[in-house]
Amino acid sequence: MGHPDSQKDFHWVYTEQPHTRRGKDILAKYPEIKSLMKPDYNLIRIIIMMVLTQFVSFYFVKDLDWKWVIFWACVFGNCINHSTILAIHELCHNFPFGHHKSRWSCWFGMFANLPIGLPLAIAFKRFHMDHHQYLGVDGMDIALPSDFEGWFFCTPFRKFIWVIFQHLIWIFRSQLVNRKPVSYLEIINIMFQISFDIIVYYMLGIKSLVYMLVSPLLCLGLSPLSGYLITNHHMFFKGQDTYSYYGPLNLLTFNVGYHNEHHDFPNIPGKNLPLVRKIAAEYYDSLPHYHSWLKVLYDFVMDDTLSPYSRIKRPPKGHESLD
Repeated sequence: MGHPDSQKDFHWVYTEQPHTRRGKDILAKYPEIKSLMKPDYNLIRIIIMMVLTQFVSFYFVKDLDWKWVIFWACVFGNCINHSTILAIHELCHNFPFGHHKSRWSCWFGMFANLPIGLPLAIAFKRFHMDHHQYLGVDGMDIALPSDFEGWFFCTPFRKFIWVIFQHLIWIFRSQLVNRKPVSYLEIINIMFQISFDIIVYYMLGIKSLVYMLVSPLLCLGLSPLSGYLITNHHMFFKGQDTYSYYGPLNLLTFNVGYHNEHHDFPNIPGKNLPLVRKIAAEYYDSLPHYHSWLKVLYDFVMDDTLSPYSRIKRPPKGHESLD
């Protein structure tokens, strides 16, 4: 593999991200791709079913022994929370209702957020839009690890800890990098979520509440599904920003693995991203890509040439000349 040579600093580049140009080139050659830029109304039904499934699971764990509460949080709650978080990602792009009803996506995102236990839907949307617009830009893209993360999480054991807790690290990083004023929708999201958590506690008990909170706080990083957080943008091949994953776990993650396709066409729902690759195969098949998130996680932890530093980083516009 064409691994980066060093993990002592980020790989600085001074060119714009490739996705805008490639998307324009593909669209000029294959204008039929425009027909894929439409809402995916099936997401509404799917998200409702996932949320209700988690509500039912809260009931079933309320009388279990603690060891089984934690077991099912790490096995079942883990999996469905990954899917739900990526459903919220689809909502960030307004895919269920369309861009003319973006506010509906915000309210529905708060509903999808409920079984996760932590109020993240609205804040995630604000930061995620920056991620697309400022991919890898220092101080703008919170998906970019901090210098401390690159320096400290550099051994296999430390990288393993970083992988397990990377969802929590994202939350802390958002408060340190490109911090934004809290919007009124975020306040509603927070109050709505806290109210729901209190209801779960009083109606079903402490075990259901712990089951709900343990899944996102402690278990997400233990799943092979968390591989997308590494695969998407960590630089396994020198000079490449984004990587796609074409394995079976896309079925559980709304095709988030089709990540080059997603960044090239952020207005196309996950359901249609395989069609983008099929139509414009010559643009994507030659790019390095993956078929196993589990292998990506293993390689990231065990390969000494890989670390949180293994990312392309760009200076903010107007600061292209660095000392």
